Amino acid sequence: MGMLASKRGIVMGVANARSIAAGIAAVARREGAELGFSYLPDAAGSEKMQQRVNKAVNHLRPHFVYPCDVGDDDSIASFFAKVQEEWHTLDFLVHAIAFAPLADIRCATVDASRSGFRTAADISAYSLIAVARAAAPLLADGGAVVTLTYYGGEKVIAGYNMMGVCKAALDSAVRYLAAELGPRGIRVNNISPGPLKTLSASAIASFSEMQRRNAAVTPLTRTLSSEDVGHTAAFLLSDYASAISGELIHVDNGFHVLGATPASET
Repeated sequence: MGMLASKRGIVMGVANARSIAAGIAAVARREGAELGFSYLPDAAGSEKMQQRVNKAVNHLRPHFVYPCDVGDDDSIASFFAKVQEEWHTLDFLVHAIAFAPLADIRCATVDASRSGFRTAADISAYSLIAVARAAAPLLADGGAVVTLTYYGGEKVIAGYNMMGVCKAALDSAVRYLAAELGPRGIRVNNISPGPLKTLSASAIASFSEMQRRNAAVTPLTRTLSSEDVGHTAAFLLSDYASAISGELIHVDNGFHVLGATPASET
């Protein structure tokens, strides 16, 4: 019996099979969870995104895949109303959503536009607050929320630019949500993976070099996988983490402990 047996959870943020969210979902399903998913509805009314998410998660036998635009409060309300109709209660929520306009993330932070920052902060940070608020009435006592951040929110990472500012806001939101939802029995935690090749990572101009250097210098000297992140997420979503909330856990092969790049990489 897996650590998430008999639990029901939502995974938000699957874009394709390489998404970190898909890796988390795969481990959660293997550990016994029943899963529901969201997808970003296409503005033009096509079913392209729905088909993409279905293709990525069909092997996990999802209970449902419903549309949800986390930048729209009405869409969030509609999504969680459908979740309530399906399940009545919820055990966990995975928030793996971030976005910034390409021009604003590829330029220097000082050159980012106001509108670009507004969009990036809304989708990458505020959306956690919005979906946690909507999910809270459904989360049973002992429910859990997990989101994804990056070390660029703690320290300056070349090429991460404005998204680092948004991740810093997300990190702070986790702490405040943990404090405010804790009395309702809801835990909120944060995972900080090292570089993984995903659709969103392609927006970072120097990503391939970032990933190569990270694997070369980390204490564990290996490439990270989405399954590595999934293992940590499954633990945080399970009863084994019943006393852990407001935490930021680095799943980065130890990169965050380094104070300087080893001499062989300078």
